[in-house]
Amino acid sequence: MADQLNGKVAIITGGGRGIGKVIASAYAAIGAKVIITAAAHKNEIEKTASQINAMAVLADITKESDVNNLVDTVLNKFGRIDILVNNAARGMLFVNEKFMTEPIPFWESDPDSWQMVINTNVNGTYLMTRAVIPQMLKQKYGRIINISINLETMKRKGFSPYGPSKAALESMSTIWAQELEGTGVTLNVLLPGGATLTGMIPPSFPEDKMKNILKPEVIAPAAVYLASDEASKLNGQRIVAADWNREHGIISY
Repeated sequence: MADQLNGKVAIITGGGRGIGKVIASAYAAIGAKVIITAAAHKNEIEKTASQINAMAVLADITKESDVNNLVDTVLNKFGRIDILVNNAARGMLFVNEKFMTEPIPFWESDPDSWQMVINTNVNGTYLMTRAVIPQMLKQKYGRIINISINLETMKRKGFSPYGPSKAALESMSTIWAQELEGTGVTLNVLLPGGATLTGMIPPSFPEDKMKNILKPEVIAPAAVYLASDEASKLNGQRIVAADWNREHGIISY
C-alpha cells in the first residue's frame, strides 16, 4: 500500500489542522500530491503545506466560485484529481461554546450559526464533490471520502445542528455511492470512532472523559486504505477508523 498513492492527486478540505492535517500528512508521506484548503487561516494552511510538501489553496467550500477556482487550479497544475477528502466542517463550538455542559434546545440557537454549520457541512460537501466528479468520471477513477461522526452524536440532545448536518452527510453519501456505482469512482464514509482531539473539543469537555478521547492520528491508516487501489471494490461503506485499526492489528491512538 505504501506506493499506491505515489503520484495521486489528493484534495483535503480543512487540511490545515486536526483530522485533515493528519490525512494530508499521511498521503504526502507516501507520495501523493496533496492540496489542502481552508476558508480562512491562510498562514496555518501554508505552514502545514510547507511541513508536508503540499500545496495550500485558500477556498471557502460554501462558495461555488471558490470551489470552481480550487478545482481549476488543481487541474491546471496536475491535470487530474484522484482523491477528495471532504473533511472541512463546522462544529458545535460555533453554536454554543458550552454545548457539552450546558446544552441548549434547537429553538434557542442562533439562525446565523445554524446556517453556517449546515452550509459548510452539507452544502460545502455537495459543492466540492459535484465539482470534482466530472474529472473523475472522465478518468474513470476517483476516491471520495466523507468524514463523519458517531451515530450517537447525531442523536444527542443539544447537538443541533451539528448532529443533523452529519446525518445529512451520511444520507448523501449513501445515495451518491449508488449513483457512482460502476463508474470507477468510489465514495465511502470514514469516522474516527469516538470523540477526537481536534479544535472542536471545547474547554468545558469533562475531564473524566479526556482519558478516552482519540487522537486524530487514529484515522490515518483507514484513510490511506480507502484512497488506495486496494479499496477499489469498496463503495458506499461506513468505516469506523478505531475498529478498522483493531481488525488490522494496528495500535489505535
